[in-house]
Amino acid sequence: MAKEATRVGGRFFSPITRRILAINVLALVVLFAGMLYLDNYRRGLISAELAALQTQTELFAAALGESATDPEVPAAEALNARLAQQLIRRLVETTGTRARLFGIDGSLLADSRMLAGPGGMVQITELPPPKTETEPLEAVLGLYDLIASRLSTRATLTPYAEYAVQTAADYQEVVHALSGGVKNMVRAAPGGDGMVLSVAAPVQRYKQVLGALMLNKTSRDIDAAVLDVRLDILKVFAIALAVTVLLSLYLAGTIARPIRRLAAAAEGVRRDRHRKRTLPDFGNRSDEIGQLAAALHEMTEALWQRMDAIERFAADVAHEIKNPLSSLRSAVETAAQVNDPDKRRKLLDIIQQDVQRLDRLISDISDASRLDAELSRAETEPVDIGQMLATLVDVTEATAAERQARMRLDVHNRGKLVVNGIEGRLVQVYRNLIANAMSFSPPGGMIMLRAARRNGMVVTEVLDEGPGIPEGKEKDIFVRFYSERPHGEKFGMHSGLGLSISKQIIEAHGGSVIAENRRGEGGGVRGARFVVRLPVA
Repeated sequence: MAKEATRVGGRFFSPITRRILAINVLALVVLFAGMLYLDNYRRGLISAELAALQTQTELFAAALGESATDPEVPAAEALNARLAQQLIRRLVETTGTRARLFGIDGSLLADSRMLAGPGGMVQITELPPPKTETEPLEAVLGLYDLIASRLSTRATLTPYAEYAVQTAADYQEVVHALSGGVKNMVRAAPGGDGMVLSVAAPVQRYKQVLGALMLNKTSRDIDAAVLDVRLDILKVFAIALAVTVLLSLYLAGTIARPIRRLAAAAEGVRRDRHRKRTLPDFGNRSDEIGQLAAALHEMTEALWQRMDAIERFAADVAHEIKNPLSSLRSAVETAAQVNDPDKRRKLLDIIQQDVQRLDRLISDISDASRLDAELSRAETEPVDIGQMLATLVDVTEATAAERQARMRLDVHNRGKLVVNGIEGRLVQVYRNLIANAMSFSPPGGMIMLRAARRNGMVVTEVLDEGPGIPEGKEKDIFVRFYSERPHGEKFGMHSGLGLSISKQIIEAHGGSVIAENRRGEGGGVRGARFVVRLPVA
């Protein structure tokens, strides 16, 4: 038997279980990956941060225009760098931003990260945040963002670069601000660690541009907000994944385990040569598994019945062939010892009759044995029963006339008595019934054939005026090798398979055939009646 399952983690997982798990988990992972991307959410945070940064920049630029300028000097020298440096430090102290002031000529006048000390100007360097427990997760999410950005159509960010000597030309937004406008930019932070958001606004005095103020801020707050949302999604995903796996295992168990039990039981039935093996009962299930179990149970029972029928058929065949063989052997042995010509001639007649009986018996047995296979392979077609009976009556009337038997056909609903069937086999059935009626009909008797349509069935009757069927034998006459012949008929002329084969053919067409006696007003037997029912096409 093929390998049923794979050992994983101490438990057996069938291929169906693995497929159910893979499909359910894959769908959940795809949904999770889409939710985890959070691109629109990130863009919303960036837009909000840029709007707030722009408001701060415009306010700070207005403050510098009012407080850090000297109205008595030309515009190129109106900004007081020392005073601007102090104001900028105070303004950005609590905002977490970096401010840089550029003059009208593009030179850097002030930087919030520059402090005046005893040795000159000192630059402040912002240290990276301390490591946290979520840093490995952040690294994984960063890789995910990198892959997602490569796969998406989102434009890549321009890297942020800062030179030792900074001028307004290094930053597009500053150049734009010097021309009187406000512009923001988003750049990739050095090393790919987040983003740098910047907004530049003009510093003006009486609508005259004196310089440009640029505020920068990293995306640390945005990244932290996105990370918090992602952590919440991960928690929900972990719970959903656990529930999905458990439900998938339960679902797979209700499907795979019963199927595996059915397969093992079927394999046991195939290997064993007795009926001790039974299929598991899933009659309490109303789903497809219960239907499959019921179908397999019925199929197994049908197979056992077919095997029993084959065994009985083989035994009946052996019994029926043994009788003429015994008679034949006895006649042959006796003929070798008899010298009287008349007795020898009688023995030769017996031998000839037994040989003919064997030949007829073997032919009928051969026909019966291949009947099932032929019925299963042959294609059905519409057959007009009324037309068929009319043809059979015309063909058999000549033979019936020799015995002075009369034939009569009574067909109702002509043209509507059509069934789906194998015409040759249905002809065989009605010929058997007609021949059976003729053999029992007295000279001058009437054989009546009737056909009508009743309740979706084509009902055909064959009636004779013979002695009828012995009481209690109405069903036995359809048993193989059972023979009830008229008095005076030569023994061995029939094999007893005709009615059995007819019943088998009719049942294969989804119909039925029964036999009963016709009775008169006084209750006396007036003959036999065979009734055949076939479903209408």
